Amino acid sequence: MGNTKPRTVILVHGAWTDGSCWSSVIAQLNGAAVETTAVQLPLSSLAEDVATVQRAMALEEGPLLLVGHSYGGVVITQAGDDPKIAGLVYVAAFAPDADQSALSLAELLPPSPAASELERDGSGFFKLTRKGILEDFAQDLIIGQKEVMIATQGPISIHALGAPVSSTAWRGRSCWYVLAENDRTIWPALQERMSSHIGAETIRVPAGHVAMLSCPQKVAEVILLATAATLSRKRCEHMPSKGSRP
Repeated sequence: MGNTKPRTVILVHGAWTDGSCWSSVIAQLNGAAVETTAVQLPLSSLAEDVATVQRAMALEEGPLLLVGHSYGGVVITQAGDDPKIAGLVYVAAFAPDADQSALSLAELLPPSPAASELERDGSGFFKLTRKGILEDFAQDLIIGQKEVMIATQGPISIHALGAPVSSTAWRGRSCWYVLAENDRTIWPALQERMSSHIGAETIRVPAGHVAMLSCPQKVAEVILLATAATLSRKRCEHMPSKGSRP
């Protein structure tokens, strides 16, 4: 890609949210004349979620920047292995290596508070309890925002959370990681471990898990930094041995 800047930013939400979670970030990016596309994942399987992002990528001219939140980091890691993708931004997100899933990464540390508030239905889909959203998933949002998240959260399938990636788009590409220091869904220690493993430029924010809602200006600044950076820098060329895992 040389020094070419991305033409479009594709925003990928995670579990228990939808594309609207990026609304405040989109406003910031549009104000800076950066085009954006926010996908709507079905959250029914990793394969279907990746296909959704790939369809969005196919409609845009490259180069592109992929941004993923939470489980969305797994999706962009798999979907981003495409010549159009110039860089990736992970926002409090899982950043798996080959054969890792969101679930296997989460199990590297003791369960987070949010993990203890998951409810599973008979079809293998998970939702967060009201308490989980109020106290652990979106604890730093105002009550009105929390109530909207409770009402609109979509369940995510075990076929999404438990599916391992076979591609690692962060290899050989510039990467950034927004580390949420007050996260009660994905432990900050795990975020730090993953960001270091993929060789990302890490920016810490004093936020809970949904940092794009509680700190939209800061998240937008990181995305703008990524679009403006020299994309020939090899921020993600760290390639550990097969036995080296976060």
